[in-house]
Formats: sequence, structure tokens, C-alpha cells
Amino acid sequence: MRVSLQDWAVEALDRMDEQARDYVAEPAMDGRTLADNEAAFARRRVRPHVLAGDADPDTSRTVLGRNWVHPVFVAPTARHGLLHADGEVATARGARRADATMTVSTSSSRPLGDVASAAGPWWFQLYLPREHRHREPLVAAAVEAGAEALVLTADLATRGRREAALRRGRTGFPTAAAAVNLAALTGLEVDQVDEVGHVGPVGPDDVAWLAGYGLPVVVKGILRGDDARRAVDAGAAAVQVSNHGGRQLDGAIASLDALEDVVAAVGAEVPVLLDGGIRRGVDVLVALALGATAVGVGRPVLWGLAVDGADGVAAVLDLLVDELDHVMRLAGVPDLSGIGRDLVVP
Repeated sequence: MRVSLQDWAVEALDRMDEQARDYVAEPAMDGRTLADNEAAFARRRVRPHVLAGDADPDTSRTVLGRNWVHPVFVAPTARHGLLHADGEVATARGARRADATMTVSTSSSRPLGDVASAAGPWWFQLYLPREHRHREPLVAAAVEAGAEALVLTADLATRGRREAALRRGRTGFPTAAAAVNLAALTGLEVDQVDEVGHVGPVGPDDVAWLAGYGLPVVVKGILRGDDARRAVDAGAAAVQVSNHGGRQLDGAIASLDALEDVVAAVGAEVPVLLDGGIRRGVDVLVALALGATAVGVGRPVLWGLAVDGADGVAAVLDLLVDELDHVMRLAGVPDLSGIGRDLVVP
């Protein structure tokens, strides 16, 4: 019986082939940051309220102008075709059933139009090609397909050193997991796309350029307050605290440990999102208490997809939200506004 996200993880990793398992589970280098993402939550403790009454918790929150049923969204992950025949289309269906906004990756393995048609509300994550002639068709396609926001990944100046693939001598992906949108919309060859050699550093001018398309821009990969401030000053409508799931700079600070610095810099001005290490409803509670507006989950969604397609994605997300409801009751908070910094120690 699957009663926790860990149960889903064990079954999913058992079902995956070697390449899928390496891709989903693999961190950069020694995996210090990946491990610390979860450990940062384990270090926190909750000081619950009592005598708080018996109201059913209200998990809703407004994010970028739309009311969300709960504060959990699908963080961007790539190449879902490694895990299920329907790839991101199945993920989109599951996210819609769970009332979760999905962030669709630039490196999606299914055509953007197909994913958008299956999804509820969705955002589009961008790796910006170096040349503007390759960028513009990609962004325009996302806008035309109905993305609610553009999520600019800012922490891929170069690709993280992922040693499992290096040890196996693996450089490409099977056709089922090819980044079809990049290839179709930019004119780049599939082997160029797979190598990520076309992606380079981004700066404030890129944020301003994206904002010109008229959609909110979320800058993802922020781990410092000064960088968050720079992103907002350049036109970002939100920032996402993230270390790329521990897949980029190994030894980087855990997302949760970076959160309060970012919130202090910009939190009253724009939403501050967080991904990395969320495995329990109490983790969601802790992140919200430290100032996050909403939290994203990446690997757990992939576990659900690998085990049971769209139904698995919905089940994983529903489980996390059910746990949040449970811990809110036990912590004595009736709604998300009652989750304050005083709820968490240290």
C-alpha cells in the first residue's frame, strides 16, 4: 500500500529502466545538495497552537492573480517520455485532476500543444537559447498555447556534472524522450538540444525582454536575496528559490535554507516560490511558515508518473495536499494566513 511519497519512490525506482532511474534520481557530483534539500526540512520543528477550535483548514491562496485550491504546484522536470508512454501529456492530466498548476519544461518530450490541451492552468519553463532567432519562436509558441506565466531558469550557465551518465558514457536520449519542442520550434538539431550546448547564462536584460511578452515572468534558481532583488528590479513578477533539485552546483545551499534571505529581500513585493526537498505535508507547512507563497514538487511527480501515469501524478499531489490538511489541523492553523514564522523553530 502506498501511504507516503517514499512508498511511491520505492515502487517507481524499481519500475524504471537504468537510464530513467539515473536521470530521475541522479544529483550533481556527490549529491550533497540533493541530500541537504531534504535534511533542511528535517532540521526544523513545528510549535503547534492548541485551543484553536475545530474549523476545516482552508488551503487556498492567490498566486499571480489566480486563486489556487492549495499551494502545491508541479515544478518543471524534463523528458517525461522516459517514464511513461504519454509523457508530459499524462503529467498534465494528473496535475489538472489534482488542481495543481503545472510548469511545462522547455525540454518536454511531447509537443507543447498536446500538453497544453491536456493541462489545467500551466506555466512554461524556459531555457533560453543563446541566439534570439532561436528564442523568439519558443516563447511565442508558449504564449499562443495559453501559458499563464513564463518561468526563466537562471542557474544553467553550464550543465551540472552528473556522474552516473558520465560513467556509463551516455550522451543522448531515446527518441521517446527527445526534447521535441526545442527541436521543432528553434530549428536546432536534436543532438544539439540534448547536449544543452545552445543554452547560456541569462541576465537582467533577458528578464526584461521576456516581460515584454505580457505574461508574468518567474525567475527560477534564486538562492540569494540580492539576486532576487535584481530579478524583481528587472521585471520579474515572482521568484523561485531553487537549486535545480541538486542537479547543478553540488555544495549549493539547500533551498529551504536560502528562503528567508530571499523573502527578506522581496517577499512583500512579489510571490516567493520554493522547490527542492518537499516530501511531506509538514514540509509544505514549514516552507510556508518561512515565507514561501507556494511550493513546487518535481521528483515525486515523476514517481507517480512512472508507477501509474496520470492517475499516479494525481495521487501523489493529492497525498501531499491531504497531509498538509492533516498537519494544519494538528498545528492549530485554520488557513494559510495563520502559518507564521513563529510556528517553526529554529
